Amino acid sequence: MKKPCIEADLVLTLIPLLESTDQEMLLHAGRAIGRICYDNRDLQEELVKVGVITSLVRILTDYAESEPLVHVDLLALCNLADLDTAKEALSKTKVAEQLVKQLRRAENHERLEIVFEVLQALAENDALKVQLVEAGVQEVLSEILLRLQGSSQAEDTCIVKAASDLIVSLLLGDGNCVRMVQLGVIHQLLDLLEKHVESGDVSVQHAALSALRNLAIPVVNKVQMLEEGVAERIQVLLRSEMPPVQFKLLGTLRMLADGQADAAEILGQDPMLLNRLVQWCNANDPTGVRGEANRLLASILRHNRSQEVVKAIQEAQGVKHLVSMTTSEHAAMQNEALNALAIASTIDLGTLEESFKESQLVQSLHKLLQDDNTSPEVKYNSIGLLCSLLNSGDLRQEIEEDKIKETLEQLCSHSNANVVKEAVTTLQVLRGETPQ
Repeated sequence: MKKPCIEADLVLTLIPLLESTDQEMLLHAGRAIGRICYDNRDLQEELVKVGVITSLVRILTDYAESEPLVHVDLLALCNLADLDTAKEALSKTKVAEQLVKQLRRAENHERLEIVFEVLQALAENDALKVQLVEAGVQEVLSEILLRLQGSSQAEDTCIVKAASDLIVSLLLGDGNCVRMVQLGVIHQLLDLLEKHVESGDVSVQHAALSALRNLAIPVVNKVQMLEEGVAERIQVLLRSEMPPVQFKLLGTLRMLADGQADAAEILGQDPMLLNRLVQWCNANDPTGVRGEANRLLASILRHNRSQEVVKAIQEAQGVKHLVSMTTSEHAAMQNEALNALAIASTIDLGTLEESFKESQLVQSLHKLLQDDNTSPEVKYNSIGLLCSLLNSGDLRQEIEEDKIKETLEQLCSHSNANVVKEAVTTLQVLRGETPQ
């Protein structure tokens, strides 16, 4: 039956009926249009072009209490919401307010699922994301998650997953994240996190942490989040034994510390955090928690300018893990560790000297410089760190005994100009000359 209806242009004849005030007429017209246009992209595009979006939002607004009409209307929005043209048209309406209203009053799983499907599609549009947050969608999501907290029913689990995924979707994109922080989303996410710590609801914790991590990307947000105590509040989750949560927690804290000396100082003087990090650095796990713990430790040192932080990390026995990190199979992690150790050496080499000797840092650096497979950037940073170590009498002696001078002389003819320059400078320091 669909083909003859399409060929007869029946859809365009039915469209004006959506302006009717007769609810029975609206119901039948809506159902007919929905069935004819289902799975037909060309027809759906045509519907948007002739203004069906305005009619659908009007029906949702005027007949918000009519279950049958709302159901048909939501199904229609669900079919159209994937179209960019539909999202554009919807961004010029008050659909966000109406959908949040329907989400709040939804009493069964089927209705919740339809609304979530529409919201997830609309959350791909930046303008609609902000409108949804302004309409308070995050508050309703928190209420739903708290209501279903601890439920083991399959249907409830699906809703919790959908709500968690939507939270993450709403927070993608820097511009949007700045607006979200201004609207106070942080504290709602933190409240949600803290209430779900004990229940062990990993999907909610994971989603909230992903959202917080996204929020922490813009620099302007980092400052506000630190001022509002985000770092301290997320550390409540440090007692979690769930690797996915641990992984996200570490990534969020690392994002907060990135480029922020104040954050690095707060995190770097927290004994509980440092002990947990060192514990994770020792872990033998396949989930990436160990690597992420090492990266956070390196980030704290890299962005820190305080002698107290260097001492705290030394006392927590974190230095040896950063020395191990210099031999990681990932060049990015190697460079993070090398830069962190170089900065820490500049701040307080005396405190670190013994740990460097015990962990054989000089010997590790020499191997990196001798290995032809080591990337130029890693070699450059390794030489820079070696140059810092020359300020210690004991470490200078190790450098001389390990015959690193010969390796540096060979690197003076390396193909990378930066490596050559750094090798020449370090050789001059090693010989007691004034670097040119």
